[in-house]
Amino acid sequence: MPGRPATFLASMFVVAGALTSVGLVPITAATAGAEPIASPPFVDHAQWSHWGDLSSLRVYPTPSGRVAARELNNAVQGDEAWTEVLALSPDADLPGMREQFMCHWSFAEIVEPGKTSWNLEPWRPVVDDETMVDARCNPGGTEEPF
Repeated sequence: MPGRPATFLASMFVVAGALTSVGLVPITAATAGAEPIASPPFVDHAQWSHWGDLSSLRVYPTPSGRVAARELNNAVQGDEAWTEVLALSPDADLPGMREQFMCHWSFAEIVEPGKTSWNLEPWRPVVDDETMVDARCNPGGTEEPF
């Protein structure tokens, strides 16, 4: 792809490899409709955790949320899931939090299926999509230590 740095392309190949390694295949006319489409609710609960001055919102997806997160072209479901997060924790509406959530929504169940929670931190920097993916949804440092 012209204009895309090699690190972004490498990330996409890692994701594509992860898709194949967990048995997911692209949707084709032959596979469309083979599985039921996941429906809300997508988020079971959300809970704030604190460590010193740092905080993290732990988002716990439902089984349906995990299925929907693995589907291709799932932005509409992702928007619905983010609305559910905000209904459970209105104080999560902070700069960068939606972007972290959408990154987890798009990749967490592919890269690390079944991870207990998707953790969003308001102290992380707001970054572009490429940087977010390169940082494995955790820009500004590794996953929180708490």
